[in-house]
Amino acid sequence: MVDLVDTAPRNLVAPGESVRPDFPILATRVGPRPLVYLDNAATAQKPRRVLDAITDHYTGANANVGRGYYQLSHLATDVYEQARATVQHAINAEHADEVVFVPGTTAAVNLLVDTFGRDRLRAGDQVVVTGMEHNSNLLPWRRLCESVGAELVLVAADDRGRVTGEAFDAALGPKTRLAAVTHVSNVLGTVNPVRDMVASAHRRDIPVVVDGAQAVPHRQVDVRELDADFYVFSGHKVYGPMGIGVLYGRRELLHALQPYQVGGGTVKGVSLTEPVRYVPVPARLEAGTPHIPGAVGLAAAFEYLADIGWDAIRAHDDTLVRAAVAAVLDTPDARVVGDPAADPSGIVSFVVDGIHPYDVGGHLDAHGIAVRSGVHCANTFVDTFGVVGTVRLSFGVYNTEAEVAVVREALSTVKPGFWTAEHPTERFL
Repeated sequence: MVDLVDTAPRNLVAPGESVRPDFPILATRVGPRPLVYLDNAATAQKPRRVLDAITDHYTGANANVGRGYYQLSHLATDVYEQARATVQHAINAEHADEVVFVPGTTAAVNLLVDTFGRDRLRAGDQVVVTGMEHNSNLLPWRRLCESVGAELVLVAADDRGRVTGEAFDAALGPKTRLAAVTHVSNVLGTVNPVRDMVASAHRRDIPVVVDGAQAVPHRQVDVRELDADFYVFSGHKVYGPMGIGVLYGRRELLHALQPYQVGGGTVKGVSLTEPVRYVPVPARLEAGTPHIPGAVGLAAAFEYLADIGWDAIRAHDDTLVRAAVAAVLDTPDARVVGDPAADPSGIVSFVVDGIHPYDVGGHLDAHGIAVRSGVHCANTFVDTFGVVGTVRLSFGVYNTEAEVAVVREALSTVKPGFWTAEHPTERFL
């Protein structure tokens, strides 16, 4: 019997300076300067609790799950299912078998496209997406539509980078078979009204897939409150390991999915003369050896965040986002894209007019500041603002106002460089 982990907020430590010793990589120096890591929307750094959990698994419980009839294998299976239970409670899923471990958000969306989506979609049907989707929640649906002769309907964002519930509702029609929406934009940090979107879709019996990759690190996600049919996210953005993610789905929908991949661990038995009998979910959707230490590390990350408490994390995001907006606006010719302070989610995206974003990013890097510059795997969304790209500051629980001050100082001396002079309109991912 697996004991369930209590993931209720415990507020044992405050975000900011006090948690920095928990993250060994923050002791790194970039040349003579301390590392200021502000690319958390791409991947977050890992606390010792996560690193220790992974090491402890490899040194004390490393065996394959559900395969061996011996004690160590039983222990590994218990540890793996304990991790699933921890994630279940962290996102408030009703059942543990509604949590499927996958390599990440991209893998989860592709799984849904090639199972749930392909079963539902026919020529002439429509899939509705928002205009702010990451390529990982855009291209798989686009490819599916192209392959079956369906239409991909895009709900455009307004000039503040928002998709309103009214615009989303208006896009839904009698041919809409499903919708796929991001919870929080990876470019601007804009928070979509997901609960209203889901309710609007459900009034028409349209299922909704929610990309929660940027939401889960910054707010307590309750999949039952959102009423999402599917909710997907990556572990590495929420202080867990790379290579692990989660596909949450309503039990009845997951149980109806056919295996996405087949192989070890997905079948009850195989005969050359009888039909293959597959095991129930989640194992039916987790073919092969799972990323057991990844699941263990992800569970440890959720426990770590529970110790900080989501109210404290939200307040920390609010403080840093507002400080960053002020720092950008104090920079000559700089402007913030969107309205990140409206509902802070740890992201501030900006441009400096007359300077290529790669030159801005390179200048910040010379000051030890790691940021993301470019189109952020969301070309179509960035294009709506008429810019080559943006510079994105994205915060984690260990970032501080003192680091924002370092950004402010560095921006005071930014100037055009190689990209502005030689390739003013060039971009890449």
